[in-house]
Amino acid sequence: PLQLLQPKTVPKRLRTSQRKPREPQIPRSLIKEIFRHFVKMPVTRDSFKIVEKCSERYFKQLSNDLEAYAHHAGRKTVEAADLEVLMRRQGLVTDKMPLNVLIENYLPLEYRKLLIPVAVSGNKVIPSK
Repeated sequence: PLQLLQPKTVPKRLRTSQRKPREPQIPRSLIKEIFRHFVKMPVTRDSFKIVEKCSERYFKQLSNDLEAYAHHAGRKTVEAADLEVLMRRQGLVTDKMPLNVLIENYLPLEYRKLLIPVAVSGNKVIPSK
């Protein structure tokens, strides 16, 4: 006699992802725009890929250093003072080139207003701390 064929039951897999969670990345267009602003000449695709890798490594190291500074100070939050100390160690901020001058030279007006305190009428300081 013929037996009815029963389909084999396959155990269901959990819907967990096999991939590692992706780290947030700086958009390629932003890196390209910044790099083109400072280079002011055509850049090949191969060299741009190297620039992308370098900027990724730089910002990864930068974030690790800032995390270490905050951890050393016993805090869980990175503060502006941590960034200024890091920039001093890198030689970007010196006595002759303070952080405010770098902000004024390289950032647009809307960001300068957020970062540099300005006195306005009514004896108020913007941004308030």
